[in-house]
Amino acid sequence: MGATEEISRFIVEWPTERIPDEILHYGKRCLVNYFSVALCASTDPSLDILLDHFREEGGNPRASIIGRGGRTTLPNAALANGYLGHFEDFDDTHIPFDYRDNIHPSSPIYPAPLAAGEYLGASGREVLAAGVIGIEVALRVGMGISATPGGRSALHITATCGILGAAAAAGRLLGLNAEQMAYALGTAATQASGLTDNFGSMCKPLHAGRAAQGGLVAALLAKRGFTSSRSILEAPSGFMHAMSAEPDVNLVTKDLGQWWEIPRVGLKPYSCGAGNHALIDAVLTLREKDGVTLDNIESMTGRLRGLAAQLIRTRHPRTNLEAKFSFFHTMAAAFVDGQVLPAQFTEAKALDPQIASLRDRIELTSDSGLSGRNAVVTVTLKDGRSYTERVDHPTGTPERPMSDEQIGAKFRGLAKGVLPDAQGEDLLSSLWKVDDLADVREVMQLASAAGSSV
Repeated sequence: MGATEEISRFIVEWPTERIPDEILHYGKRCLVNYFSVALCASTDPSLDILLDHFREEGGNPRASIIGRGGRTTLPNAALANGYLGHFEDFDDTHIPFDYRDNIHPSSPIYPAPLAAGEYLGASGREVLAAGVIGIEVALRVGMGISATPGGRSALHITATCGILGAAAAAGRLLGLNAEQMAYALGTAATQASGLTDNFGSMCKPLHAGRAAQGGLVAALLAKRGFTSSRSILEAPSGFMHAMSAEPDVNLVTKDLGQWWEIPRVGLKPYSCGAGNHALIDAVLTLREKDGVTLDNIESMTGRLRGLAAQLIRTRHPRTNLEAKFSFFHTMAAAFVDGQVLPAQFTEAKALDPQIASLRDRIELTSDSGLSGRNAVVTVTLKDGRSYTERVDHPTGTPERPMSDEQIGAKFRGLAKGVLPDAQGEDLLSSLWKVDDLADVREVMQLASAAGSSV
């Protein structure tokens, strides 16, 4: 039995009751976090570009858009909700023990079963289980294509693997059989795309949205008899070999149902790429040291194992999205404001003269002696003193996870101003008990702002 057939059988046949409660709880943490960041992003004007397009094209309205309400087609809902989940770069991040990949799983995956579940009136437990299975598929494939050097680094792995997870989650919920699921994976894989040069623009969250949309469409087509390769993962000209010179296909099916990778998904305390987080932790500690003031800083140096090309290229961003993809900005904003939330990534903050002045004094270097998410930051003062702070495991990683209480606080902070406080509390409560809900529509109704429309 090939990897595609084996994983397809697992997707559609593994009983929900055999998913350990602790694994479902990890999926629930990801779901609460996903809704919080999607709600926050729903106020951004860029969403209106998508909504205007949806209105002009029309279609059968069957699913809701988080934070805006109204209804649109199933694929459009998945697209918009995936876009929202990744827009703030505040979503979850897979952090394997060897740091081989950086998939943001929930944003490209959960919108697919949420849209399908809303249309079907599926139970919250089945939507949650479908999401967990979809995340597991995406993470395993991602690890398999990142197992050795030679991966296609210009391709955004959140998009290319997320679409497979979305197809898996939607296909499970739609009741596909194993053969149909294999076709859904093949149809999803042939759509996989997303270029890292688009980081820092609206296209990056579009990657997650298109993955959710493409995966859902792949499952819907397979349900109707649409075919593809039945060995898309392991075939010499299939997905994994196209993505890597030496993929480890065995990781896709290793110990299925016994080993779960979702516990290695970290939730972010900071609203930017995870590659910044150790630097931010260090800066927030250093700003409390004696004599460390903005005017007294001569220079600040950060060291990482490797410098992400998309994060090192922009010292002085001009837009909110460019600011999220600048090591210089995140470190400077962390120092000046003492926090790194969506408020630190506005255009006004990108152009803030205090933050800009500190960005000019920051340098980044790579240090092969460091590993994983380690970072070392040294601040040198004009009076001759210097301080150094090392961070081995940033806040929010599996080694230093956010608590359920912190995730709830994050939700409240991001939902405030989007939903009335009481409605937000009802939504948060429903998400924490989603596995007890008879109909996931309850969640989607609560996630809609009163009086809004597509």
